[in-house]
Amino acid sequence: MKDDQALHVHERLATRPELRPVAFGEGRRFGLWDLASLAEGALGECVDPDSLTVTSEKRWRLRLGAAGREHSYDDEFRRRYWICAPEDRRGLGPVGTIAVDTWPVGAGALGVSSLYVHPVARRQGIASAALDTVYEACRAAGLYGFRLETYWTWQRTVRYYLRRGLWVTSWKHALGLGRLSYLPRYEVRENEEGEVTFLVADAEGRLVPFLVAGSEDGRLRLRETEEYRCGADRRDSVRLYARSTLALHLALLGRPLVRGEEERAKAHWSCDVGEPEGLAYKIGIFERVARDGGWRVESPYAGLPVA
Repeated sequence: MKDDQALHVHERLATRPELRPVAFGEGRRFGLWDLASLAEGALGECVDPDSLTVTSEKRWRLRLGAAGREHSYDDEFRRRYWICAPEDRRGLGPVGTIAVDTWPVGAGALGVSSLYVHPVARRQGIASAALDTVYEACRAAGLYGFRLETYWTWQRTVRYYLRRGLWVTSWKHALGLGRLSYLPRYEVRENEEGEVTFLVADAEGRLVPFLVAGSEDGRLRLRETEEYRCGADRRDSVRLYARSTLALHLALLGRPLVRGEEERAKAHWSCDVGEPEGLAYKIGIFERVARDGGWRVESPYAGLPVA
C-alpha cells in the first residue's frame, strides 16, 4: 500500500543531504540502532549501537522482553533513513535514524518513528532539523504534517517533544504527539502563584490565554478563557488537543490532574485523549505496564497515585 502524497514526501526526503535512505544490506545495522534507542529509553542505559555483538544484542533483547524483539521491517509501510552528520563533519558516517510511513495516519499526516541520535552527536539540533525536514516535505506534498508516539516513562524524550511545540493528540496505547499545520503555535507559562496558562497563537500570531490551570487541596482547578469559549473560528481539534496538551504539561510538573470525584468517575471516557483525568488514568496503566516489563519508571509523581 502506498499513497501518492506520501510518495512525494519520500521523493523529497531522498534528495535531502541530511538524510540517506537505508540501503540494501543495512537493515540489520538500522535495527541495532533501534535497539540502542529502546535500551536507553526503557532501561536508562546508553549503548553504542555499532559496538553491539551477536551476544550482547541477544542479552539486550532478553532484558527488554517483548519490546526488544527483532522485527523484519516492510518498507512498503515505512521507509528508513540515516541522519547524516552536518556538512562540516561529513565522512563520519550516520549520526542518527528516522523512519517515515508510506501511508497517512489520521487526517492527512504521516507517522514518524525510530527517531534516534547517537550520543556523541547530540545537542546540535540534529533531531530537530530532521523533524523540520519531514514536516516541510509533508506540507509541500499537501499533507498537514506528522505524528509520532513515545512512552510516558521516557521522561526526557517526552519533555524534548513538548519543548519542540508538538501537540498531544492521543494517549491510547502510548503518548501520541503531532506537528500539524491546523494546530497553531502555543506556549505554556507558569506564574509566581503556580498557575499554569496555556496560550495559543491567534490569526495575527499573537499568543492569547486559552486555558488556565491551578490546584487547591490536591485537586486540579481548570478554567476556560473567553478565547477558548468564544473562538467560533477555531477547529474543535484545537480545543480538544489544547486540553490534552496542557494535561501532559501539568503531569510533567507533577501537578494534580483530577478535578473531583465526578470527573474521576468519568476518566475512562477520555482514555484515548481529552480530559486530564483520562491522562491520569492512563499514566497509572503506563507505569504499571512498564514496571511489569522490567522498565525503568521515571515519574514526577514518584510512585504516588495519579488518578
